[in-house]
Amino acid sequence: MKRNLLTIMLLWLLLLPTYSQSESQIKTLINNAASRMQSMTCDFVQTKHLKLLNDKMVSRGKMYYQQRDKLRWEYVSPYQYTFIINGSQVLLKNNGRRDQIDVNQNKVFKSIAQIMMNSVVGKCLSDDKNFRTSIVASGSEYVATLLPQRKDIKSMFEKIILHFDRQKAMVSKVELLEKKGDRTVIELRNIKSNVSIPQSTFAVR
Repeated sequence: MKRNLLTIMLLWLLLLPTYSQSESQIKTLINNAASRMQSMTCDFVQTKHLKLLNDKMVSRGKMYYQQRDKLRWEYVSPYQYTFIINGSQVLLKNNGRRDQIDVNQNKVFKSIAQIMMNSVVGKCLSDDKNFRTSIVASGSEYVATLLPQRKDIKSMFEKIILHFDRQKAMVSKVELLEKKGDRTVIELRNIKSNVSIPQSTFAVR
């Protein structure tokens, strides 16, 4: 009985920081980690759950990020497709075809580009204009739920859920819940931060 009581007390002491952290404190931790991240590379596994077909599609790739406005999202399996953001320019590469887009002239692409860029480093938490955010500590992670406030984003997503590694305060998983019921889960793996990335990685011309 004493051993059980001691175990419960130890568990309570371990869990106590979870309950003592306020939402603003968690956001500050994550925002500080995001500001320190000059660059990041990782592998990703993307699982698309299709409601109507009761099926899922799995794809894999690599992601490269450089502060403040460079992102390369590259699918390598089961197909090859590359999405590059470099400032206001977006490049789509697919089967030898190259399409360049100025996001300032395309509202939808601008929203998508901002969401992709901000989600992978957690900057969405500070975007009060476009999202209403709530965040909680849960076990070994922080879980943030973002509810879109802008009409164009609402038309695409019901909500976005970001999972942060609690020790590093960095995004480890992104869930995109679409209005039509489909759900996309992106898991980030082998994350390396503040590494050197050749500028040619983000070339859009």
